[in-house]
Amino acid sequence: MNGLGRRSFLSAGLATAAGLTACTSPAPTEARPAAAAFDPHDWDDVRALFPLDRKLIHTAAFVFAAHPKPVRDAIERHRRGLDLDTHAYLDAHYAAESEVRTAAANYLGGTPEQVALTDSTTMGLGLLYSGLRVRPDQDAVTSTHDFIAHHNALDSMSRRTGAPVRRVALYDDPRAATEADIVVRLRAAIAPNTRVVGVTWVHSSTGVRLPIQAIAAMLAEVNAGRAAEDRALLCVDGVHGFGAVDIAVADLGCDFLTTGTHKWLFGPRGTGLLWGRTWDALDPVIPTFAGSDEPRGAQFTPGGYHSFEHRWAVREAFDLHRQIGRARIAERIAVQATQLKQGLASIPSVRLITPDDPTLSAGVVCCEVDGMDAFTATKQLRAAGVVASVTPYAQQFLRFGPSIVTTPAQIDKVVATVRSLS
Repeated sequence: MNGLGRRSFLSAGLATAAGLTACTSPAPTEARPAAAAFDPHDWDDVRALFPLDRKLIHTAAFVFAAHPKPVRDAIERHRRGLDLDTHAYLDAHYAAESEVRTAAANYLGGTPEQVALTDSTTMGLGLLYSGLRVRPDQDAVTSTHDFIAHHNALDSMSRRTGAPVRRVALYDDPRAATEADIVVRLRAAIAPNTRVVGVTWVHSSTGVRLPIQAIAAMLAEVNAGRAAEDRALLCVDGVHGFGAVDIAVADLGCDFLTTGTHKWLFGPRGTGLLWGRTWDALDPVIPTFAGSDEPRGAQFTPGGYHSFEHRWAVREAFDLHRQIGRARIAERIAVQATQLKQGLASIPSVRLITPDDPTLSAGVVCCEVDGMDAFTATKQLRAAGVVASVTPYAQQFLRFGPSIVTTPAQIDKVVATVRSLS
């Protein structure tokens, strides 16, 4: 093996304590505690897993997730083990990251080798755009709707490589956005020398969900006949579709997708991943602890000591979503989002921003209230027991996110509360 593998690194210095380790370390295959009676098909049981304040309606829980019980329990179990004997626990759990990548692949589609572990969507964007091999005679295309972290990561790539970045509006009015128009506008922006197409699956600024599969199909035609080093690579910030939409990432058709697992997946805070099918186009940016004979995703996972109790507990977040069912979760979110949009649209003082079409939206629902800025609206809503958020962009909208921690009855209360704003 070339290089120092993760297990070798974490095991360094333990040889002289081998006897002690054998006595004090739990086996790598230790069984997790048996779960209490839980029916994943009962939405009340699902909601009971979360310690959220029941006096409030949490339509901003997706911003930075609360930990459901299986995730909390896993974090605490790992924390206790690390605190009791850090070296022994690390050595005993040398395979934990591989198990997380396997759990991720089971949910994402594809293989564990395609998954690199990160701390957030933003870290994934940084690793991606700082490592992509792009020539000065090539360029990148993105949209005007993307989050500042995406724009900044692309701008850094431009300064590093000399390749310019162009931004295009994919729609003028979010409510009137269509799949055909989005694809046509993006296609018109792609030049013969375009190397990077950077887009966001669901825009946190408007709630518009891009037709990534249709964009990928369009790019497949663009790339026909291009050499590998000239292909336009489809790079996706997937955080507001991941865990909220019923589609395997491997089926989207993109080359790379970065996401946090601490939003709609309700995974441990401070965790994320970068999924790739085209790792050969990328150079590692942060040194890894993985050896050269380890999977590609592992080689792009930044080395160093992390908050392992959180990272290793990502497995439980994926396990919980699989128990409940990705399709059922997506349907639960879509039903409530549609209910919310219909209710908001019926209020004369409210202008809905997000498309009605569930194929062009997901869980994020944005609107504005006549004569009231979004921050004032969130304060009044919170005083009435509704937790909402504000879009972190120059154009600020009131934003809601129905999810597995909300109910249809609560959504009716949200609509009634918005109707009472003054």
